[in-house]
Order: sequence, then structure tokens, then C-alpha cells
Amino acid sequence: MRDKPWIIRTYAGHSTAKESNALYRKNLAKGQTGLSIAFDLPTQTGYDADHVLARGEVGKVGVAVSHLGDMRTLFEGIPLDAMNTSMTINATAAWLLALYIAAADEQGVPREKLQGTTQNDIIKEYLSRGTYVFPPGPSMRLIKDVILFTTKEMPKWNPMNVCSYHLQEAGATPVQELAYALATGVAVLDAVKASGAVEGKAFADCAGRISFFVNAGMRFITEICKMRAFVELWDEILAERYGVTDPKQRLFRYGVQVNSLGLTEQQPENNVYRIFLHMMALTLSKNARARAVQLPAWNEALGLPRPWDQQWSLRAQQILAYESDLLDYGDIFDGSPAIAKKVEELKTEARDELRRILDMGGAVEAVETGYLKAQLVESNSRRVDEIELGERTIVGVNKFVETEPSPLPTGEGSIITIPPEVEQNQIANLQAWRAARDQAAVDSALNELRRAAREGRNIMPASIACAKAGVTTGEWGFALRDAFGEFRAPTGVSSAARNDARCVDEVRGEVDRVSRKLGRRLKFLIGKPGLDGHSNGAEQVAVRARDAGMEVVYEGIRFTPADIVKAARDKNVHVVGLSILSGSHMPLVKEVVAKMREAGLDDVRVVVGGIIPPDDEAMLKDAGVAAVYTPKDFELNRIMTDIVRIVEKKAPSKAA
Repeated sequence: MRDKPWIIRTYAGHSTAKESNALYRKNLAKGQTGLSIAFDLPTQTGYDADHVLARGEVGKVGVAVSHLGDMRTLFEGIPLDAMNTSMTINATAAWLLALYIAAADEQGVPREKLQGTTQNDIIKEYLSRGTYVFPPGPSMRLIKDVILFTTKEMPKWNPMNVCSYHLQEAGATPVQELAYALATGVAVLDAVKASGAVEGKAFADCAGRISFFVNAGMRFITEICKMRAFVELWDEILAERYGVTDPKQRLFRYGVQVNSLGLTEQQPENNVYRIFLHMMALTLSKNARARAVQLPAWNEALGLPRPWDQQWSLRAQQILAYESDLLDYGDIFDGSPAIAKKVEELKTEARDELRRILDMGGAVEAVETGYLKAQLVESNSRRVDEIELGERTIVGVNKFVETEPSPLPTGEGSIITIPPEVEQNQIANLQAWRAARDQAAVDSALNELRRAAREGRNIMPASIACAKAGVTTGEWGFALRDAFGEFRAPTGVSSAARNDARCVDEVRGEVDRVSRKLGRRLKFLIGKPGLDGHSNGAEQVAVRARDAGMEVVYEGIRFTPADIVKAARDKNVHVVGLSILSGSHMPLVKEVVAKMREAGLDDVRVVVGGIIPPDDEAMLKDAGVAAVYTPKDFELNRIMTDIVRIVEKKAPSKAA
């Protein structure tokens, strides 16, 4: 009997709930079988659209959802009892799920019929994506609350995706991806077990609802073996550590968004082949096949893809699922000695690393000490070195770079841009929402939320009551900030240069020469303004600048332009590098440059890195930015040399 296809999704959402709803309905009409919701950064980090940190970020990397009215609009005309909805949301997962439940209640949909997933994995946010809010302890408590609530009231809902996707994006090796994801799963189940709220069959039910969200890169056979290792190791952990006896509850159930890290700005049409190979690594092995698949678009290294670009990726899934004979056969890798050997190698190494983490006290402790983040920064540095030195071939980037002009659409309209009025309109609608609601009901609901947080009660009933009372995303977020506090994760970038840093002698000599000319060590501030938590590039620039002999100031993510300018003045730096990958580069960079001029920092140069279209690059340079770097600029030594020249040209004889 032919297998059923996996759930076919595209990861989508931008600007407003109304626009995203139209996009979802179009995608469903094209044969998509589930929804995967992308939220904007203010929504992901618990801010309203009119908060200072939300400036420039509203609607950029996903849809803005500020209150129940936005959630109603997002799913207008989409019956929630007939939909499988995945929500990529972590720190504020309890809140977005509460809004979803409130919208379903309004539709008259019984909660036991709701199907879908909240990602709800805060561990990887501290390590890679950066949309955390609260400290690890309270964050794990929120995850536990969602698991306990959904297991009881929403038995078809997956309350958590243990998400190793972003770990690979941050440079994780297959062994690290296996070990760190499994350590997160163990930490969550330990927290559920320690609560004493569920035992026996009820605990096994909780364990059976934990799902995973993974990544697949270009090492095709290794990725297949990694997934088979995941299946076997998770079964082993649930049986041996937790005594789960039902094999169905020990199944490794996972969805996938394949690798975006490997997509190139150079010859972007090649990304179509990369994406398809990534997908095959997650679908060919029946015993380790993904339950749901979403694919990036070929031009995501250039900007936000259009509906046509997403359709192209959707059709790739449909062609494999419906035209090929893939689903007609059992597992074609069973009995392969090469596959079996590689799987065992991965399992052995992953068990060793998992044991190391558990000996530290578990995933939460390994986050707080900085161990996991430092390991990822180091492995990513090795990857970057290999590409720059040509030891790892990237077609069109460091080999086979000669190319014909692309006939694919380029120029104006080739990517989606979010107009500034989207943010202005969202703020106006938010203010109108606040003005029209019953403020006494809002205050009462928020007070009950704070009490639930402080008293250790499950956060979900109070959150659902807040949703129905008209509470906003920012109000929910700040109520829990009051109860739990906020957290700044370790950066993973140490102050000591690597002993094994390769091919930096020449650029280090230039840094030394210009430092002598300046009268002190060249000092480089790397800042991430706004809410963008994609810190991998900033970390690698910081590591290379440090290894090249610069004095580096890097304190992580989520700073206002005013914060960055103050740091530039207080630290007396020579150059500021801004890293922004969320599409908010124009307003945020211009604000930083303007505030630096106001502060009298005209001698401090500004450089910018991110996914920046050519027209925006020209405007940034007109605004006073000295250099702009995009994903095509993979040679970090060249960037370091540029920065040295920029500093020398601006201040050829200035001494401290």
C-alpha cells in the first residue's frame, strides 16, 4: 500500500494578519496541506508594535500579531478544526497558543480537535536564534505548562518541537545536532516528571507528544544517517530513561525546514538543486521520514521571497510525493552496511556528547555556563575557515565561479519588501484596539496572570483569559518580565584568540601597523540593533577580528541604536559594525548614524552586514556608511583588511 505523503507546508507570514491570511488561502488552494506560521520579531519577543525595540521590525520576518483581533484575521475563512497549524514561536509560545485557542473557541471548535504544533523550544533560542526573553528556569517552566495543558485538553496538539534546525544554522556538526537536541528533550521531560503532575500512562502520553524540528544540509548520506540515528536514540532514551513501554509513544516524530545556511547569493539558481537534495535526505528513508516538510525558496539569500518563489518550492515537494514512486516502497536503506556503520558512528559520538552535557547537570546548566554556545561558535568558525580556504567546495562561491547572467527575475519586484506604512498602520490599529476594550477586564486578567506566574500555577488558563479580555502581546510579555525577569545569554565569543587560527598573519600585521599609527590597539564594536537574533555572522566577524589582533567589543543581541552609540562613545572605539538580517537595516542604520553624529562621533566609521539589496546598499552608503557586506562576502580576511583601511583612512594619525 502506498504511503501517505508527509504534511506539505511553506513557512510563511509577513506584514499584516490580513495579507498573511490571503497568502495562506492561496497556498492551501495550490495543494499545501498544512500551515506554518512565521511571526515578526516583536511578536516573537513579547513587544507591542509601538515599543522602541520594535522600530523597523514590524511585519518584517513574519506576521505581526498583537492581540486576539489579529489572530481572528489571520485565520479568517480557515476552519481550525480542519487545519494542521505549526507556529514557529518560542519565548511567547504560551501566549500565541492562548490566542489560537481563543480564536478556536470563537469558531466553536472543540479544543480536542485542534491539530498542530508550537515550536516552544527555548534552549536553542539561547544558542542560535536569539528570540528568548526570560531566564532558562522560568522559560522551562512555561514549556512544561504548555505540555501539561495541551496533553490534557488538546490531545492532538504537539506542544513542543525540540528544534535542532537553528543549531545546524549556527554551525552544529551532525553529532552536536543530535546530542544538543536530545539533551533538550531530556531536560524538558525531566522538568515534566519533576513537576509530579503526571505519572505512568499520563507521563508516557506527554512524552509521546514531544516532536522535533530538524535541518538537513548538503552531506546527503550523513544527513540520512543522522535522521536514522535520531530515531534509534530517541527510542532508546524514552525506553531506558523514562520507562515508556508503548513503541508508538517512543516514535521520533519530526518536521523539517531544510538548510538555509547553505543557500548562496552568488548564482542563486543553484539553490534549487541544494534545496531538493536537502529534502531527499529527510524523505528517502521510510523509517526516518519527516512527518512534515517546508522548504526555503531559491532566493532567500537575497531577501523575502515572493509567492511565486514559495510556489516553486511547494511544487518540488509535490513532484517528489505524487509523481515519483518514493512512497511505494519500504525503507531502501535497511541492510546497507555503509548506512549501518555511519549510523552507529553518529550514535556513539552523540551518546558521548550527551553524557558530557548530562554530567554538567543537563541542557539548562550547559546553556548558563556558556558551554553549548562556545562549542557552536567554535564549530562554525571551522566551517567558515574551510570555505574561505577552499577546503569545503561551495559551487559558484569558491569554485566554478564563472557564470552567465541569470534570466531569472531580478531587480525591482524580485523580492518582497515591507513598506514602512505597515508598521505605522499596525501601531494605529493597536492603539485603536486598546481604546476600544474594557480596561478593567484587561487589568484584572493581567493581575491574575502575574499571580499565576508567581504562585507556580499553570500559565495557560490565565493566558487564555488575557487573550479573551483583549490583552496585547507586549502587555503579556511585560507581565511575565515583572514575574520572571529578563536574560542575556552568553555570546560564546571569548576574549582570547584561537591558537589554531589559520591564515591571519597578514591581516594581523596590518592591524598591528595601523594600531601603532593610532597610538593604541584598533578597537571594533560589533552591534546588533533591534530585535534580530541571528547572531552567527556577527559572532564569526567578532572571532576573526579578535584573532586578527583587534580589540573587540561584542555583547550580543537586542540593543537600541542609542545603546550602541553610547557603547561606541564609552568604549572609545574606532569603528562600529552593525549586523542586521531581519530587513530592518534602513531605519536602524540611519538612526545609528544620525545619533553618532549628534554624539560627536564623526571620526568613528560605520560598516554594515546583512541581507541587503543593492538599492538599499547604495542608500546606506549615501547616508554615511563606509562599507556594506552581504552573504556573498564570505572572505572574512578581506573584510578585516577593509576595516583596517577604513579606520586608517579616516584617522591616519589620531592617537589615544
